[in-house]
Amino acid sequence: MRIHALPDDVLARARELAGTDEHHELHDESPGAPLRCCLRKAGPGEPVILFRHTPTAGTGPYEELGPVFAHAEPCDGPATTAEFPEAFRHAPRILRAYTADGRIHGGEIATPDTLTDRVDALLDDPDVAEVQVRSVSHGCFLFAITRDRA
Repeated sequence: MRIHALPDDVLARARELAGTDEHHELHDESPGAPLRCCLRKAGPGEPVILFRHTPTAGTGPYEELGPVFAHAEPCDGPATTAEFPEAFRHAPRILRAYTADGRIHGGEIATPDTLTDRVDALLDDPDVAEVQVRSVSHGCFLFAITRDRA
């Protein structure tokens, strides 16, 4: 599997607009916020931005817009893109499978001990292009997973 944080161009644009409108909030800190740039939780004193993002590939009825957090300044990104991020593996997660044109093609709630196996099972379906990992409590997009093509 290959883990995908938010794309650099999305992050750069959000950082450029941070604090300039109601869709790009700048916060001095937000400890524990799930950061979509490096796929870890924000620590005390780390400035973050909260902005709107749509993670789906399509533009039809499955396109969603939701809030995401990222560092206010560029960071090093995820420690690895080859395994489930440590900060997000200790709680149940919504796993939502999408086709290449952005249509939902299944989904489920996985427990911490079944996350990797369930992602693998969803990606075994040739119609699935990516699996989105989401928060159970709020349904917010955390990151995407695709097949490892390496």
